[in-house]
Amino acid sequence: MQNLISAVVEQVGSIVLGKPREIRLALACLLAQGHILIEDLPGMGKTTLAQVLAKTLGLSYQRTQFTSDLLPADVIGISIYHSEKKQFELHRGPVFNQVVLADEINRANPKTQSALLEAMAEHQVSIDGTTYALPAPFFVIATQNPLSHAGTYPLPESQLDRFMMRISLGFPDVAAEKLILLSQDRDHQFMHLRPCLELEQLITMQKNIDNLSASDAILDYIIALCHVSRGQDENLRPLSPRAGKALLKAAKAWAFMEDRDYVHPGDIQAVFAAVCQHRLEIVSDSFMQHKEGLALSVLEQVDPTNPLAKLS
Repeated sequence: MQNLISAVVEQVGSIVLGKPREIRLALACLLAQGHILIEDLPGMGKTTLAQVLAKTLGLSYQRTQFTSDLLPADVIGISIYHSEKKQFELHRGPVFNQVVLADEINRANPKTQSALLEAMAEHQVSIDGTTYALPAPFFVIATQNPLSHAGTYPLPESQLDRFMMRISLGFPDVAAEKLILLSQDRDHQFMHLRPCLELEQLITMQKNIDNLSASDAILDYIIALCHVSRGQDENLRPLSPRAGKALLKAAKAWAFMEDRDYVHPGDIQAVFAAVCQHRLEIVSDSFMQHKEGLALSVLEQVDPTNPLAKLS
């Protein structure tokens, strides 16, 4: 399995240059069956990362460009009356793919953004009173521009919480940017990418991650981190139990990618900012707030060797 993970990381890294940590975080999120939000300035490679991940995992995929006039039916589908058959027929929306790329999700109005809520939480959608199951596995990879940009709407807290992780790519370093400038025919390179995983292998990995063990000390560490966020600091939104579960699952995926069958405190620390920063922010109105400061301030307040010391 580790060879497969290395192959995925290497192939994605051949297109998305100079971002190995962000690639591993995104892969951990998908292996943990979570949805991921990629936020950054335009032109930073958000959509490219989503496209390459989908193709490398070998899953059905559709991209939807979110705009201000996009309707919920454009995302989930709609029933249309067929006059010859004298019955309604479902025209499935892009959400019926295994990987859905919601590109620039915060350019759509809140009603359309919310159309993804049921799909992300329950892996099903309801159309005209009928519930339809979505394919498995099912991932939403969304990108969004900073809210300071014109024509953007903030994602509601309930929808932000559906994303297991939020990451930002950031500017490339000098070496990576030089390679980007010198690279040619990137579209040709993308077209020749091949899946690195079979569907059965991906599902097996997800089951193995579910079965990874987490000691009481690890559970206490997560509980302590959540409790610290629930203090009197008015600059923090408290972490919910669902956030704690997302943190545990993401840490298990990170441990699996590190070829371990148990979770280490370092796994919690590796994914904490990506899992918790967007849940801790009171207002996410600036690209600069995507620094990991709030998450790191919580992380620093808990000693992993004695996590419940401040709670007793």
